[in-house]
Amino acid sequence: MKLFYKTLLVLLFFLSTDVAHAQTEAPFTWNVSSKKIENNQFEFSFSTAASPTWQLYAPNQLLAEIPTTEIQFADSAIRVNNFFRDSGSLVTEHSPIFEIPVKYYNAPVVFKTYITIDGKIPAKLQGVLLYTYGNDEEFYPATTYNFSVELEGGESTEARILIPGLDIKNPVNNCGDDDTADKSLFTIFLLGFLGGLIALITPCVFPLIPLTVSFFTKKSGTRRRGVRNALLYGLSIFLIYAILSAPFHLLDKINPEVLNNISTNVWLNLGFFAVFIFFALSFFGVFELGLPSGLASKIDSKSGLGDMYGIFFMALTLAIVSFSCTGPILGSLLAGVLTSDNGAMQLTSGMSGFGLGLALPFALFALFPQWLQSLPKSGGWLNTVKIVLGFLELALAVKFLSNADLVKQWHLLPREVFMGIWILIGLGIVLFLSGVIRFGEPKPKYTGVRIFIILFFALCTAYLVPGITNTKYSRLTLISGFPPPLCYSIYESPVNCETGVQPIENDYERALELARIQNKPVLIDFTGWACVNCRRMEENVWVNEEVKALMKDEFIVVSLYVDERKKLPVSEQFEYDSPTSGKKSIVTVGDKWATFQAENFFAVAQPQYAIITPGEKALTKTKGYTSEATEFRDWLRCGLDAWQKFNSGK
Repeated sequence: MKLFYKTLLVLLFFLSTDVAHAQTEAPFTWNVSSKKIENNQFEFSFSTAASPTWQLYAPNQLLAEIPTTEIQFADSAIRVNNFFRDSGSLVTEHSPIFEIPVKYYNAPVVFKTYITIDGKIPAKLQGVLLYTYGNDEEFYPATTYNFSVELEGGESTEARILIPGLDIKNPVNNCGDDDTADKSLFTIFLLGFLGGLIALITPCVFPLIPLTVSFFTKKSGTRRRGVRNALLYGLSIFLIYAILSAPFHLLDKINPEVLNNISTNVWLNLGFFAVFIFFALSFFGVFELGLPSGLASKIDSKSGLGDMYGIFFMALTLAIVSFSCTGPILGSLLAGVLTSDNGAMQLTSGMSGFGLGLALPFALFALFPQWLQSLPKSGGWLNTVKIVLGFLELALAVKFLSNADLVKQWHLLPREVFMGIWILIGLGIVLFLSGVIRFGEPKPKYTGVRIFIILFFALCTAYLVPGITNTKYSRLTLISGFPPPLCYSIYESPVNCETGVQPIENDYERALELARIQNKPVLIDFTGWACVNCRRMEENVWVNEEVKALMKDEFIVVSLYVDERKKLPVSEQFEYDSPTSGKKSIVTVGDKWATFQAENFFAVAQPQYAIITPGEKALTKTKGYTSEATEFRDWLRCGLDAWQKFNSGK
């Protein structure tokens, strides 16, 4: 259990890294300068004033096995000497925290060290200073200060981000998407609503229905009061889940790319993989998962307050005590919607739908308690639901592991391995429902409902089987985008891999140059390694004969991967000052293209397509995901028509 909560804390750490930097909260402000010593060696100086309430620990100490001072850079071409020379009024005292003598400063201080750069020297260098401060009662190690410092004799090779002449809102032809935001909010709301209904039939929630209804019928006294209390209870459940999404709106305002960064973060996806394995084991009965009992008891004690407050805390108690069953379902929903533009609003839609799906039955049964007679009795079927959900959690865990694998291109889960694991999970569900595999239950009775569910999962599993073969039947259009791409294969020559379109990868300037030479427009494909809808487009739309011919013959196609974690050369890393979202460090290839997309095309969703001239003039509005090849074809033709108008001067 402790491991689970530690994992959650790690996930929260990743979520918070883009929200605020420690240097804005810490009591020390640093000035950083550099001095050239040799051709590739520099002396760095870090100076700061004293704090009236905090002690700044001297460098070159290990406290709790953590260095008190350290410099980090994103590129391995930079070698750091983390032994510091320091100057100032040094104090040595016995620490009541560590019970050893420690060195610190209460006055202005300067830390100096040396760095060596292999290769081209950049004009500016970004890095992180990790320092430690505290007092006799508190200790704050590895406090970060992000800095950017100019280097003497360095070369500036910053990539172009904002293109002033690219007015995507006023193109030559007015075709494309009027709204680049994701238009599937209602669909996500319905998925959330469905998730809430599924949560209702789990062992943690279903038995609470008669208890809750009994409470309302006894406490309310009158019919009118009972109706009011039931509606307040349902509304409270709905609001609790909707409010949980509020912090993500703040994240979205601070950095519009943060939700996409979260969804494609390798370590976060690995964290979700571990958490969903943990959830699955809990559903299989290996251990019981729940929030600390003290928290539930404390919230439950508040339910005795006045009607309105008491009902709200009753709803909060329900949300907490049912966490072990609703958590995996809700977590699946959240992780699934943090992938595109307008992500915070999608999250609110999904959470609100989940809250409504969970709240509505409670409210209705409280309003009409006689309906309880039609409910099935609690029994072994609830445990069956729980076990099936456990298998589905394993399938979701594999998907998160695959996301990390695709972003890093480890090739741990090629398409056929992924499909093989899903097939085994599907077989596990069928064998469990058939009674071949048991988790301590008696042999099941074959009711009509059970037989239908067995057949459903058997058919789903059978549909996946061609996915492990190297045949034309392995395309599996119905789940296109969820498994790894067709080309991400164990086979040397996958039959379905060839699309006929070979985009230039991550080289926008080369695409512009080729477009000028060949006198063609540029088709920009903003994509991602872990982008489900991108794979759907490539596997279902790009392969259309008309679309393929247009893309191959009439355009210079360039694919820009916004989740590419490969680091830029140190001379190409820089800090971009956005007019809308402030300063941002451009360290990886994905950083560059995600910022380029957000600044010029006003979206962070993938896929997003844009057609521009070699001189960077917009020919059409952008185009997002579409499942219809004819719609995408018509948009491409509109772009070619705009290109002809542009060339003729009309």
